[in-house]
Amino acid sequence: MQTRWAGCLLLMGTTLLPLGCKSTTQPAPGTNLAKVASKNALNVHPNGPSGVGPKVTGAPPELQKVFDYIDAHIDEHVENLQKWIQQPSISNSGEGIPESAEMVKGFFDKLGCQQTRVYDVGITEYGSPGNPVVYAKCDEGAPKTVAIYWQYDTMPVTQPDAWVSPPFAANVIPGSQADLPDIPRVLIGRGATNSKGPEMSQLNALMAYKAVNGKLPVNLIFIAEGDEERMDIGLRKFIKDHSDLLAEADALYAGGPSEGCVYVELTTSGKSWGRGPTDSDVHGVMKRTTDSPAWRHIQMLASLTSKDGNTPNIPGWDNGREFPNAKQMEELKKRAAKTDLKKMAEGQGVARYMSDDPLEVIKDGRYGISFNLDGIWGGNMFPGGAGAILPNKVVSKHGFRYVPKMDGMNIIKQLRATLDRNGYKDVEMKLIGDVPWSRGSSPDADISVAHRKAAAMLGLSGDDSGQQMASSDHYDIGGKWKPLGVNQADPSGGYWPSYLFSDGEVGQKVGSVSIPMGMGARGGKGGRAHAANEYYTIEGSRWDNGMAGAEKIVAAAIWEYSQTTTTAPRPKTHVVK
Repeated sequence: MQTRWAGCLLLMGTTLLPLGCKSTTQPAPGTNLAKVASKNALNVHPNGPSGVGPKVTGAPPELQKVFDYIDAHIDEHVENLQKWIQQPSISNSGEGIPESAEMVKGFFDKLGCQQTRVYDVGITEYGSPGNPVVYAKCDEGAPKTVAIYWQYDTMPVTQPDAWVSPPFAANVIPGSQADLPDIPRVLIGRGATNSKGPEMSQLNALMAYKAVNGKLPVNLIFIAEGDEERMDIGLRKFIKDHSDLLAEADALYAGGPSEGCVYVELTTSGKSWGRGPTDSDVHGVMKRTTDSPAWRHIQMLASLTSKDGNTPNIPGWDNGREFPNAKQMEELKKRAAKTDLKKMAEGQGVARYMSDDPLEVIKDGRYGISFNLDGIWGGNMFPGGAGAILPNKVVSKHGFRYVPKMDGMNIIKQLRATLDRNGYKDVEMKLIGDVPWSRGSSPDADISVAHRKAAAMLGLSGDDSGQQMASSDHYDIGGKWKPLGVNQADPSGGYWPSYLFSDGEVGQKVGSVSIPMGMGARGGKGGRAHAANEYYTIEGSRWDNGMAGAEKIVAAAIWEYSQTTTTAPRPKTHVVK
C-alpha cells in the first residue's frame, strides 16, 4: 500500500488555505479495486442503527415500492449529495455559480423534465447582476402541478481551520467527530443543510418514484435560484419577468411564512468626509497628524445601538411592528417550559443567549427584530504580524430582520435620517436588497393537508420532537394549527423569498405568482447553517431523522397531494408525447 497526504489545502479563489493534513492509504498497483470499492462503501443504514423503520399505514403498493427502493439505494442517494456539495456554489463571490446552475439543470434533465433552461436574469433593480435561475417543467400528464423552490447557492467558507472535515469534501463521518454525539452519521459540507441536503432528498425521492412506477403522480415545475444568500435579487427579477412560467402551478411543495430582511452597506471614507486619507491607505505613522476614517466609522456604528449592541438607537425603524398575541404567547410558554437553553445554545455554537429566560429566547427567536453587524473590513486585513496602515476607507455590512407589519424601505429611510441627525451625512449607504415579510398560506390548503396526511401515514405525530417542521411551523396531525415557529433544536427561523410565491398576505407583492404553500413535517435533520461544520444527517437516531426518512416523507406527501380533490386544478397545457 502507498500512503499519501490528503485534505491539506482548500482553494478559495486564488488563495490556498490550510485545513489540517491527514494520511490516507492508497491501493498499490495490482490491487483488486472492486474489493476496495466494496470495502469503502458507505453502507448507510436507512433506518438508523436500530433498524426500526416507519410504521406505515394506508400506503398503496406503488408507494411502498418507492419506500423499499429508497432503502435499497440510499448509498447512491448519499453519493448524489456528496457530488453536489463537492461543486462550490458561492453566490457572494460567484465561485462555481455558472457550473452549479448547469449541474442543477442536469438534475432536472435526468429526472426527465421536457423543458429545462438556465435563465440569465441580467441587471437587477439594485444595480448588481443577478445569478442565473434554473427553470424546469416536468409534464407527467397529471391533473395537478406542484412547484418546487430551490436555492443552489451557499455562503462562503470564512473559517476553514474550524472545520473537522474539508467543507467541499462532503465526507460522511460519525456525529461524535463533529460534536454531535446523538447522531450516528452526518455529512459535513458547505450547503449540507442550507440547502443542498433537503433538496437532494427531494430529488432522490422523485427519482425513486419514477424509477419504480415509470411516472410521477403530479407534474412538476422547478425554480432554482443562485442568489438566496444575496437577498434573492436575481429571483426577484426573474419572477417580475417570468411569472407566467408558474401559471399552471397548483401548489408549492414546501414553504411557509417568512420574516423580512433588508440589507445595507455603510462606508466611511476620507474622500467623502473631507478628512484623513483620501485616495488610498497611507502609512500608519500618519495617524500622529491625520484623522482616521476607521475610528470615525467605529464611532458612527456605536451611535446606532445600545452599548450591548442589542437595542438599535434608530427612532422609527420598527414602525408598524406586530407583537405576539395572547394565544401565541400561551403556545410560547408551553414550549419554553420544555426548553433546555444550555443544550440549545450548545447545538447552535453560542455561549449563551441575550436572555437566560427560555420564554424570552423563544419569543425573540420567533417574533424578535434585530440590527446586525455582519462584517467589517478596511486597512490591514492580513492575519498575523504587523503592518502600519491608516485606512482611507472602512466598510461594514448590516442586516435588519423585521416582522409584520414593518417595512424594509422605512427602515432604510430611518437609518439615513439617524445618520444625518448624528452628524454622519458623509457616510455612504448602499441598499443591497430587501426581502419583505410573508404570512405564508392557510394551513388548510390542500398541499399542507397532504403533508400532514403523509406524516400520519408514516406514523409521525406533529408533536414529535424528532421532526423538523417546514418553515418552523408546528402542527398536530389532527389538523389543529399551532402558529408557533420554534423547535428545540433551532429557536430562530430565517427569511426566504416566500413573498414571491405566497397566496397570503405579504409585505410587498412582486410579480403575479400566487400559490398555496405546503407546511408540515419534512423529516431529515441538519444544522450549523452558515457556520463551520455545517451538517446533514445521513443516519439519524430514528428513521425520520436520516436522509432515507426525509425522502420517504417527500414521496408520501407528493402522493397524498395527488389524491386530494378539494380544490380544482388550474388549467394545464400538456406536452404532446
